[in-house]
Amino acid sequence: MQFLRIGLALATLAVAAPAFADATVNVKLGDKNGDMNADAKMGMGMPANMSMAMMKILIDKKVVPAGKVTFDVTNTSKAAVHEMIVVPVADPKKTTLPYISNENRVDEDAAGHLGEVSELDPGKSGSLTLDLKPGFYAVFCNIPDHFMNGMWATIKVQ
Repeated sequence: MQFLRIGLALATLAVAAPAFADATVNVKLGDKNGDMNADAKMGMGMPANMSMAMMKILIDKKVVPAGKVTFDVTNTSKAAVHEMIVVPVADPKKTTLPYISNENRVDEDAAGHLGEVSELDPGKSGSLTLDLKPGFYAVFCNIPDHFMNGMWATIKVQ
């Protein structure tokens, strides 16, 4: 009988554990040898063939539970410095982020900047932990021209 109670208690914990667990998202910042197109228009919400992007952000999870989310970020570039910024977005298919054209970067404050892993040299890593509520979030690099060269991704928190 004791084994049955222990087994039931462990089964209950196993089912309940994900609700209490923190999520980790592995993020890779990369590019094609540091190359970019100064005239690219591959920012979020823009119609573009993203397979032509010279830069990218790869995330290993597209959906995570609400609560503490840790972004473990690695710059896989051989030549370029990259960073990762997190902002909330209403609809990832329709949202365009506020852009400062003469600076070739997103207006982080207007976009609702929640946190970042600042400039990472090639091969370097960093992390950021945020307490995220349900909704959609964009992660992007805001080094000039990188966002427009396809360096963004979205994640859903539920």
